[in-house]
Amino acid sequence: MNETEYWDLIHTERARLADLLTTLEPEQWALATQCADWTVEQVVAHLTAAANTGRWAWIRSIIRAGFDPAKHNARLLERHLGDSTEETLAKFHNAIPLTIAPTKDFPAFLGEVIVHGQDIARPLERDLTPDAEATVEVARYFASKDFAVNSKALVKGLKLSSVDADFESGSGPEVTGRVLDLVLAMAGRPESLTDLTGSGVAELRQRMD
Repeated sequence: MNETEYWDLIHTERARLADLLTTLEPEQWALATQCADWTVEQVVAHLTAAANTGRWAWIRSIIRAGFDPAKHNARLLERHLGDSTEETLAKFHNAIPLTIAPTKDFPAFLGEVIVHGQDIARPLERDLTPDAEATVEVARYFASKDFAVNSKALVKGLKLSSVDADFESGSGPEVTGRVLDLVLAMAGRPESLTDLTGSGVAELRQRMD
């Protein structure tokens, strides 16, 4: 898959999430997500920040944060929060077509949109189904490299098998399920483990604790 194809998928997933966000009630923007202690609005602002941060902006920010990723992310997030949920959503809408990224790890940035979309949608019990091809691309990347999330290290020594897509990786105790749930597991989301089966699930849960 080339760079243009990745950007097309990223833009599609951003737009898919934006469509969901337009249906939310104002109070839902303040609800918790599956992403640490962030609310829906904070996750959206984080995605807007990611879409606007190129290589040098990223380097400057991480240096100013003392190489603390949490501080770095929090600073960028605050910069892209609106004065209202409507403004936060408008900023995200404006970010949909952007092609800015700090590195060429496009599957990682595609994964960021897909994972954070689920972080928002699942607690709200909303359906947000990403493109199947995009999800497989992210799964293959997460299983092969640690970038932003320690996905490869998290599943080392385990065999991942998808029941709904052409994805299989690793060897060892098995973790089986839908490819989207495998992606979320590799991103460190323990909530996804309830939808996975196999002898490796207990080990994966222990690693997340």
